[in-house]
Amino acid sequence: MQPSSRIILAADHAGFPLKEVVKKHLTERGIDVLDVGTFSEESVDYPAIIRKGCAAVLEQGSPGIIFGGSGNGEAMAANKVRGIRAAVVYSDETARLARAHNDANVMSLGGRLTKPKDALRFVDLFLTTDFEGGRHVRRIEDLEA
Repeated sequence: MQPSSRIILAADHAGFPLKEVVKKHLTERGIDVLDVGTFSEESVDYPAIIRKGCAAVLEQGSPGIIFGGSGNGEAMAANKVRGIRAAVVYSDETARLARAHNDANVMSLGGRLTKPKDALRFVDLFLTTDFEGGRHVRRIEDLEA
């Protein structure tokens, strides 16, 4: 995936602080960010916000990054949206493989579990790794069926 000109961000209250760090990182690199919320650490339920972010990903054809406490619930909510392939990312390798093998269009980060400097590296890897295609295509097609 070549760095997109737009990235969609969505977070719950636990993911809000890390979302703000990532948003700054992306905008400093000249990437347009569409932030669908949340906009504070006030407690919210994540499913609606994640669905809103996923709708924007599909509508705009842009990758998304979602944030929560662990990133697990957010990925589960995202993967309920037809056309979304969200991967929980917690290492360089999971960031790279999410794109290279799974053609993920959304990465999910745990704000309570991921150090900001690591998150920025994961984001950069995710956004610059291309889907390998080949044997992985039939698996992605099967997921979409």
